[in-house]
Amino acid sequence: MTVEIREYVEQYPGQTPLPLRAELAAAIQDLKRSRGAVILAHNYQLPEIQDLADYLGDSLELSRKAAATEANMIVFCGVHFMAQTAKILSPQRLVLLPDPAAGCPMADMINPSQLAAFRAKYPGRPVVAYVNTTAEVKADSDICCTSANSVRVVESLPDDEVLFIPDRYLAEWTQKQTGKRIIGYPGFCPTHIPLTLEMIQEARAEHPQAVVMCHPECRPEVSEAADVVASTSGMLRAARERPDKEFVIATEWGLACRMAKDDPAKRFYVFPDAVCPNMKRITLPKLLASLQDTIGEIEIPPEVLEQARGAVERMLAVV
Repeated sequence: MTVEIREYVEQYPGQTPLPLRAELAAAIQDLKRSRGAVILAHNYQLPEIQDLADYLGDSLELSRKAAATEANMIVFCGVHFMAQTAKILSPQRLVLLPDPAAGCPMADMINPSQLAAFRAKYPGRPVVAYVNTTAEVKADSDICCTSANSVRVVESLPDDEVLFIPDRYLAEWTQKQTGKRIIGYPGFCPTHIPLTLEMIQEARAEHPQAVVMCHPECRPEVSEAADVVASTSGMLRAARERPDKEFVIATEWGLACRMAKDDPAKRFYVFPDAVCPNMKRITLPKLLASLQDTIGEIEIPPEVLEQARGAVERMLAVV
């Protein structure tokens, strides 16, 4: 069953109580200015965090902002691999993750030794690492990608066969968009994999006029049943540009909060169980504490950072 995002957010228990929000937000803004910080936030963050972000976007958009910023400090409201990517692209800056425990189960599904074994099984193929990987894994990869540019990255390689880590479903979807053979690693997103074809069919029955949009991390049968398959930034563009008034959003429900704010005249329905608990670990009190006490500093060994930076920069160079 789906719920309308505005109604759902009003009742969601993970947010800061309303009487404290304005006070905490004002304190955060003051500290941000005094410390010369910039706040980057992913589209899956709580609305209270989205409202405070200097830049709100998907992994690719935020990677570009991290590379271009002149701020003294980057406070990354997302998960660990995202903050690591910001540090990789801005090694001279202090990068903070307000909750150091905000990890990514998908990123934890492959480590350097597992990647080495995967390479050994398929020698001679380049490794495309989804940005949802640790710095150590990026360092051992040839190029990175995000869900927004995976097709362009794979097509930029001269090889007919490539290895893709760690998301099997993004690998399958990307292969269908290209003429290449992609050998995927058996990883997955625990937030997207529970979304099923039956849930999509039920949502269509509930909202027959709605456009169904899903993330390419979803199962293949879900992607095939959707009207739009795209990254979070791609779904945002589709919602803005299409004349339709109703949308079913098959991804983490934080994205629909931004959609509803962008276009109050449209209705966005979400699956309430499609939640990333790690994304939702970032709250206003944690953001304030991070700025006050430099909590959650991201540190990467220099040799790992330099190697990983090559893979990330090669991704950013793909037009």
